[in-house]
Amino acid sequence: METENRYFYKRFRTTEVNKVLGLLINDMEQREMAYLLKRELDELLMDLEDNRIDYLVKHTMRDRYRTLFQLFRRVASKQECLKYMPK
Repeated sequence: METENRYFYKRFRTTEVNKVLGLLINDMEQREMAYLLKRELDELLMDLEDNRIDYLVKHTMRDRYRTLFQLFRRVASKQECLKYMPK
C-alpha cells in the first residue's frame, strides 16, 4: 500500500507545469503578505516537530514549507528570511 502511495505521489509531482505570474502590491499589502507567510511557516515548523504526525504527512508539509518560503523570500527582508531558512 505504501509503495502505491509513493508511486502516485511521485507521478503526481512530475506532471506539474511551471507558470510565471506577476503581482503588483503596495507596501502595506507586502507587509501583510509577509506577516501571513510568517504565521504559516511558524505553524508548519511547530507541526514538523510533532512526533505524532506520520512521515508521509511530514514529507508533504516540508514541500509546502519550501513553497511558502520561496514566496516569503520575495516579500521579506534578508534578516527575516534567515530566521525561516529551511534546514
